[in-house]
Amino acid sequence: MRLGLNLGYWGAGNDASNLALAKHADTLDYSVVWAAEAYGSDAPTVLAFVAAQTSKIDVGSAVLQIPARTPAATAMTAATLDSLSGGRFRLGLGVSGPQVSEGWHGVRFGSPLGRTREYVDIVRMALRRERVRYDGKHFQLPLPDGPGKALALTVHPVRDHIPTYLAAIGPRNLELTGEIADGWLPVFFSPEHAGEQLGHVRAGAEKAGRTLEGFDIAPTVPLVTGADWRVCADAVRGYAALYLGGMGSREKNFYNQLACRMGFEAQAAEVQEKYLAKDYAGAMAAVPLEFIDATSLLGPKERIAERMAAYADAGVTTLTVAMYVADAEAGATALRTAAEALDLAGVA
Repeated sequence: MRLGLNLGYWGAGNDASNLALAKHADTLDYSVVWAAEAYGSDAPTVLAFVAAQTSKIDVGSAVLQIPARTPAATAMTAATLDSLSGGRFRLGLGVSGPQVSEGWHGVRFGSPLGRTREYVDIVRMALRRERVRYDGKHFQLPLPDGPGKALALTVHPVRDHIPTYLAAIGPRNLELTGEIADGWLPVFFSPEHAGEQLGHVRAGAEKAGRTLEGFDIAPTVPLVTGADWRVCADAVRGYAALYLGGMGSREKNFYNQLACRMGFEAQAAEVQEKYLAKDYAGAMAAVPLEFIDATSLLGPKERIAERMAAYADAGVTTLTVAMYVADAEAGATALRTAAEALDLAGVA
């Protein structure tokens, strides 16, 4: 198991710290640094900026939003980033959610599984530098009733194959991930609750006639170091409340549904109710301590090492940490602590 770093969204006031953390992770031999996007900063610009100022660490999108770009545009971006970084790019994709897809991008959210399958097909076709011809249910290239022609990517990617990851939560999406992707980007991943999820991923891989050998399981996990893990957990409450309570509508919040499947149904409902009522402090307080602990790395180095061993035993191959710190100096300390904990766990 190797370590990664997730910078989250750019433009939240911590940009200088994030760049410093990425550079420090590079010196500590972290495997990858990821950047996210929602409806603010875009991931490719951030990744190009980070890649230009690092030398060894991979740069990855966690995730590029499928409704934000055509498959061909994503292939262009992937090939360009892989070239500029010297073969260090990882392509993480996700469908986002109905509110962002339809409200921000103007793209219907219907048939997310079918759209994802076709999208990945076209991206890979383009990256192989084939002439792109595709007759799918959701994508047709070229359009059949106009002057369009089948084109091939003019950029030569550094590698023959750029790793493709999917952000998946629901059972059918997990199965699709195992079937067509090179890796999985889970959120709120708990070693104790991951068996069912991994079963769906494994079923998808078997459908494609393969195993999970070489498949990268790369969850993003909050990291907060300190003497008292319960105090550390408080730093994660705002993040957990936002996702369980506010990332989606009352009827369709994938993160809330995941917490329910993990056995926190009543608590997840309370968090959502308070969050949607704009009682943000109440929503934060309602997040169960057990949920935060199950999905985070909290406390002193020795306790973090124990949790890292559990993640490795669960099948995680890239353990990506997300920082909840005041400044770059505290973040650098946390990155070093995580690296030392990994050595202590003996799972590197």
